[in-house]
Amino acid sequence: MLNQIRPALVLLIALTAITGLAYPLAMTGIAGAIFPAKAAGSLIERDGKVVGSTLIGQSFTSERYFQGRPSATSAADPADATKTVPSPYNAANSSGSNLGPTSAALAERVKADLATRQAENPGKPVPVDLVTTSGSGLDPDVSPDAALFQVPRVAKARSLPEDRVRGLVEAQTQGRFLGLLGEPRVNVLALNLALDGLGSK
Repeated sequence: MLNQIRPALVLLIALTAITGLAYPLAMTGIAGAIFPAKAAGSLIERDGKVVGSTLIGQSFTSERYFQGRPSATSAADPADATKTVPSPYNAANSSGSNLGPTSAALAERVKADLATRQAENPGKPVPVDLVTTSGSGLDPDVSPDAALFQVPRVAKARSLPEDRVRGLVEAQTQGRFLGLLGEPRVNVLALNLALDGLGSK
């Protein structure tokens, strides 16, 4: 019996060491050497201070900034640990709302967001990604249409010409990967940082 157990234990220990330790450490080391910024979380620094990541959205509420997609992430309620409260872009609790198309709560939330956006830019169709959440709740990007939709509000709040702000959006628009994969997109944090730089000139 020992002759049968010994090879199984040796194999278990060897595979655990290889796949559980050696391989992850090797991949982490290689990634850190080849792509140090990405391996560290694609963090963005300004004046020596980390202001965010290009991979995780942030909540921008000021009229002076472009805003991302709504986020359905939540966190524990400080008053009652058995309940949750909305906590937009909570990276510790990445998730969608899990509300389906027949949900009254979802319909009401989308309707309210739609009314807010229509008041912001009357007469223009509201891009769908400005009123719908992503599956992760952490999406850092919006479509070029969603960014351009917000140009009049941002330009007015900053007393800048709309053409100048629109040009900034177009400069920040990223195309499809290799010209084929994905959709054109605009990283909201990068756009807002560029916007701050534009406003200081």
